Amino acid sequence: MKHRLLSGLLAVVLVLGLAPGALAAPPAESEAAQVLAALDIMVGDENGNLNLDRTITRAEFTKMTVAASTSRDTVGDAVAVKPYPDVPQTHWAAPYIKAAVDLNLVQGDLYGNFNSDEKITLAEGVTILLRLLGYTDSDFTGVWPAGQMAQYRALGLDEGVTCGQNDNMTRRDALYLFYNLMITKDKNGSYYLNTLEPTLNLVNASGQLDRVGLINSAMEGPVVASGGWETQLPFSTASAKVYRNGSSSDLGSIQDQDVVYWSESMRTIWAYSDKVTGTLEALSPSASAPTSVTVAGKTYQIETTSAAYELSDLGSYSVGDRVTLLLGRSGGVAALGQVGSDSALIYGIITKVENATYNDGNNGTYNARTVTIAATDGNTYRYQCSIQTLEVGDMVRVIAGDADVQVKRLSTTSLTGKMNSDGTKLGSYPLADNVEIIDTYEECTPVRIYPSRLAGVEFTGDMVRYYALNGNGEITHLILNDVTGDLHKYGIITDVNEVNTVLPTGGYLISSSYTYDLNGQEMVFGSDNTVYNMHSGPCQIKMEGDSTVERLYNLKERPLSAVSVSGNFGVASNGQQYAISEHVVVYVYENNDYQISNLNRVAGGDYTLTGWYDKNEKDGGCIRVIVAR
Repeated sequence: MKHRLLSGLLAVVLVLGLAPGALAAPPAESEAAQVLAALDIMVGDENGNLNLDRTITRAEFTKMTVAASTSRDTVGDAVAVKPYPDVPQTHWAAPYIKAAVDLNLVQGDLYGNFNSDEKITLAEGVTILLRLLGYTDSDFTGVWPAGQMAQYRALGLDEGVTCGQNDNMTRRDALYLFYNLMITKDKNGSYYLNTLEPTLNLVNASGQLDRVGLINSAMEGPVVASGGWETQLPFSTASAKVYRNGSSSDLGSIQDQDVVYWSESMRTIWAYSDKVTGTLEALSPSASAPTSVTVAGKTYQIETTSAAYELSDLGSYSVGDRVTLLLGRSGGVAALGQVGSDSALIYGIITKVENATYNDGNNGTYNARTVTIAATDGNTYRYQCSIQTLEVGDMVRVIAGDADVQVKRLSTTSLTGKMNSDGTKLGSYPLADNVEIIDTYEECTPVRIYPSRLAGVEFTGDMVRYYALNGNGEITHLILNDVTGDLHKYGIITDVNEVNTVLPTGGYLISSSYTYDLNGQEMVFGSDNTVYNMHSGPCQIKMEGDSTVERLYNLKERPLSAVSVSGNFGVASNGQQYAISEHVVVYVYENNDYQISNLNRVAGGDYTLTGWYDKNEKDGGCIRVIVAR
């Protein structure tokens, strides 16, 4: 099996996790199948069907055995002599049967025949796998297969296997048997998969199998999707399983300039559509051997040698050129977009306007008016823009082509309606699978929001600042106006000093000072001419930009039942359930003092808890502060 190690896997992308060890419950059938496919042990028929309910033959089991051996890469396509009298050289399994004989893994019957098309019993299969683990027949006493079956159970090879020792195995039984083999220690005490893949260390000391690392090693690529790209793959894509941007998809969804990876053994394709277009501003550590590139004010690692060549002084681009970076699965540069490729489309908020200095590519510099944009994809971009009327806080759309950049101010397009319970539809508009959402407030840096965060929210008034639709009438981009409250900070007001006095002269003496705790640090907010009518207790801190406090607001109270706080939900004393912020601030109040704490510590039942929320859940609010007493 070929191995190409790729960095930065997104667990979401492949929907992967850690498989249980040999002593845990058997894994899901799909998980075991994925592991064996990645190892090229069980890949199914030409359509990828595993036919797990069918019994397995001796020839099929022998092929799997050789594919699971350390000699798997040495098997040829043909043999010079018959491995057995009843196995001709032309038999499809002859090379595997010959290899298994040479490795002392299989034996014929008393008449010298192999019986390749006969069914194989569990006892026969177990005996073969124990030989893979380094055991010999002499390691077992008594009548066969009593000792082998006892060892099979002792090692945990039986997890998920349902047939008896003398029963013919199904392909499902074989699936679990070989999966268990991978996380079983061999006779020398090493996990078998670590022996099979010694450079990857895919099974940890607890017997947990790292599927992320395994599938990472089975992946090849990338290639850029363009005319006829499918012919570059070593298998037919007609029946391939396809993922695009981490979601299950189909071949027709892959578009030109997508970055494509594949696994032949898994018959799986992964495609990614992220790209960025802008001015090539810098190469690091040098133009002769770049490992990273800065485009539109953001630095990207270069993940392929072909992209490094194109960006180097030997390639087609130099500092100051317009480039389109095609980003791979790790977010690094996998390839360069072709001249004339589709323009990049970005929606966002201007967070900075400045005159910046640029390298002109000829050992000189120049200055240009530049806008920094916090985009709906969660990234920050920087573009040269000569439009003098654009200001911080403006909503913009950027069309970044190969020749120029068009930055256009957007007008508000309000939208009302309720987000459904699974976060897939707002009012009458469905959300696109790759919808991009940011929440904004004044000049604060926007935060990216995911649809599930908005489930059940009733959008009214000016809660939506802008939305964009695709050709299918789905929302692709959404800019909100302080819907979630997630841009604000939360703490405790510990001291209030408000002065509102009528002076003898007829005037007023008005001032206020509020001491509050923010993440364990004492802060002060106040005014020489305003009283905000605040009281001690949990508060919301709204900001002007990212560093200046605009003002404080008291939060609203909800008593909680200590034993009912779990995850991101709490139960009030009346039994009603409320959402708790993922970033909830927790304080323990003892001896007239607030001490910063955490939810795990106070949710065990030893404290009386009070939750404090910013606004009702239907308006996007949730519990922001919990006080334990």
